[in-house]
Amino acid sequence: MANKIPGTEKTGVFLAAGDDLENAAGVLLGCPLDDTGSFRGGSRFAPAQLRLVSGALEEYSLARDRDLRDISFFDGGDLVLAPGDTEASLDKIAAAVAAILGSGKKPFLLGGEHTITYGGVKGCLSKYPHLTVICLDAHADMRSAYLGAAFSHASVAYYLRLLEGVDLYQFGIRSAEREELQGLRPGENIFFHLLREPLEKMLPILSERPLYVSLDIDIVDPAFAPGVTAPEPGGVTSAELLEIFSLLEKLKDNVIAFDLVEISPPYDPAQITALLGAKIIREALLTFL
Repeated sequence: MANKIPGTEKTGVFLAAGDDLENAAGVLLGCPLDDTGSFRGGSRFAPAQLRLVSGALEEYSLARDRDLRDISFFDGGDLVLAPGDTEASLDKIAAAVAAILGSGKKPFLLGGEHTITYGGVKGCLSKYPHLTVICLDAHADMRSAYLGAAFSHASVAYYLRLLEGVDLYQFGIRSAEREELQGLRPGENIFFHLLREPLEKMLPILSERPLYVSLDIDIVDPAFAPGVTAPEPGGVTSAELLEIFSLLEKLKDNVIAFDLVEISPPYDPAQITALLGAKIIREALLTFL
């Protein structure tokens, strides 16, 4: 694998990222997909903004007692995606993730809208035909289509459940249409309102298979993360979310990929949400590498 990823462009470099792709254990990859936002757009600007504000953070994490300068990761830039061609963009994301995994590295995707998770998971299936997706989100995202679009931020969970070999666990859901819930069967592994308690209970089960972790920033209350595409009042605090990495650390050896989605910089006063997002990425790198 050359010291670049085909089809990308640089929009800055994340805090403490190295310049040696060949020997990196993890790869940051921007996926600025922004096709189907129904309330606010702007998520395509998030990867660049996360890199920009990351310099405000320390490389060292008190919570993890680890330092970004002591791990090996590479910032691959942003995939160049064609606006409006969602399926082609998802295919490109899937191919990039498959290539990263195929080279023995762990992908960390910077969204972009939540639809990128579908592409990321499809890429993982090329190497891991059976895997579990952990989705931390405010919304059920279980619509078969939304506003005429099949693949959208509001349908990502619906389509993930249709992928052969994928088990989906959703935590912290606090918003859904009644129709989204009608198709769910008992024991569908969707947990409403609560985050830490059900996640902790599920750890033994989640440790049985490879894991893809998807974090939609709107799981956080808008008071702590206002710059999101679909804000939903009543969420967890930023501190409560960051504490989740202490639980996820127990699954470190199982986690094969991570994504962070739905930050919208144009609606982010004082870069509050971007700073939280950059800290989430730092904690994810230090937790899973």
